[in-house]
Amino acid sequence: MSNTAVGLPVGRGLLYLIVAGAAWGTAGAAASLVYRASDMGPVALSFWRCAGGLALLLAVRLRGGLRLRPRLRPRLRPRLPSEWQGERRALREPLGRKALRIGLTGLGLALFQTAYFAAVEATGLAVATVVTLGAGPVLIALGARLTMGERLGRGGSAAVAGALTGLGVLVLGGGDATVRPWGVLLAVLSAAGYSAMTLLTRWWGRDGRVDGSSTTVWAFAVTTVCLLPLGLAEGLFPHATRPAHMLALLAYIAAVPTALAYALFFAGAAVIRSATVSVIMLLEPVCAAVLAVGLLGERLTAPTLAGTLLMLGSVAGLAVAEARAAGAERLAAPAEALLV
Repeated sequence: MSNTAVGLPVGRGLLYLIVAGAAWGTAGAAASLVYRASDMGPVALSFWRCAGGLALLLAVRLRGGLRLRPRLRPRLRPRLPSEWQGERRALREPLGRKALRIGLTGLGLALFQTAYFAAVEATGLAVATVVTLGAGPVLIALGARLTMGERLGRGGSAAVAGALTGLGVLVLGGGDATVRPWGVLLAVLSAAGYSAMTLLTRWWGRDGRVDGSSTTVWAFAVTTVCLLPLGLAEGLFPHATRPAHMLALLAYIAAVPTALAYALFFAGAAVIRSATVSVIMLLEPVCAAVLAVGLLGERLTAPTLAGTLLMLGSVAGLAVAEARAAGAERLAAPAEALLV
């Protein structure tokens, strides 16, 4: 059965990814405010982000869980209890596969975050962002084509090209970027971690058996363990001139752009084509740029506006194409396999 039949509907998956990308975009502004209020380093911030997100998700699961997939309900005819039990067993993920998926996803997430922070330190925020987020869609499109046979088509390729152009204009429009080879290599390594995480989520989510909330919890557990020694080396407990303000910001970072956003990301990425996921996630720098202008007082420039419009147009184009493809897939599916 297709992903739309047994898992999350494509329309809802697109919405989840859009919300996740927008939430990720607020993390940079919140992190800037944390740095202003304390001497916390980037690795320590990443550790507390993951540890806090893990604690929140565990609390939610203990209180009944966060359901990111719809319950299966027959559209055409009632099912007997024995048939429902068979469907539940079919949708249950084997323990060995689940452990492998979670471990690899957690390692990919740790590599993505840590290498990105290192790239920012080595070559600056602008170049690190362009290389990481620019290389991601390219690596993901190639990986999805080679491993899953996913095709972008001419429209999709044009949308990816437009999004990458918009990203370059948005981030490098100021003209003050400095390119250092070691930093670029770290940024490519970060993009590889992000690409692996996205492709693995899509690969194992094609049969509808991936639970986004469960994936997020266990991936954060793996990432937190990986980041702990690096955080201890940098210093986990910073000095803050306004401790309550810093703790409030950390709580926000752990709750919205971490626990909520990654749960939505893993749920949506399981049912949406990988290249489309990577482009929609480019909403992150768009939202970050909007917040930088509106919240942090940065000046709105022509490159910022042009890059934002290019990227938003590309995201909208791919989202429409994905929704149309899902509609065509549902029309072509056998009537008895249609579930909502």
